[in-house]
Amino acid sequence: MIVQALKTIFKRDLNRLIQEIELYQSESQIWTIQKGITNSAGNLCLHLVGNLNTYIGNTYGNINYLRNREFEFSLKDIPRTELIRKIEETIIVVDHALDNLSEKELRMEFPLLVFETKTSTEFMLIHLATHLTFHLGQINYHRRLLEE
Repeated sequence: MIVQALKTIFKRDLNRLIQEIELYQSESQIWTIQKGITNSAGNLCLHLVGNLNTYIGNTYGNINYLRNREFEFSLKDIPRTELIRKIEETIIVVDHALDNLSEKELRMEFPLLVFETKTSTEFMLIHLATHLTFHLGQINYHRRLLEE
């Protein structure tokens, strides 16, 4: 039951991420940093894609995603269409990976040590969903600040 809820939340919020990226008045604004904001929407978008492909896609979807976390925050000026394509691919990866996850596996230990202590898969997936929502809110606020 929780797997279906997580699938719905990830799909909803990744589609909202696409909407946010589309709402920027210009592509250059996606990469703008100002007013004490340290990360651009583009870099946060790359970070979310990297995070979900690493911890859900690689772990449960058996994809071969090679993450470069440093690039998530240093790459610039990737076209909007490329960002949206990456998000759309991530939606498919997350959805298929969670299809393979049983309720029993949710209670099992997450196979990677991400935090200081081990966690359950269920905890990790809830963390990833809230992490996505947190950065989605930052992107929304960033976009609206630039519209002033």
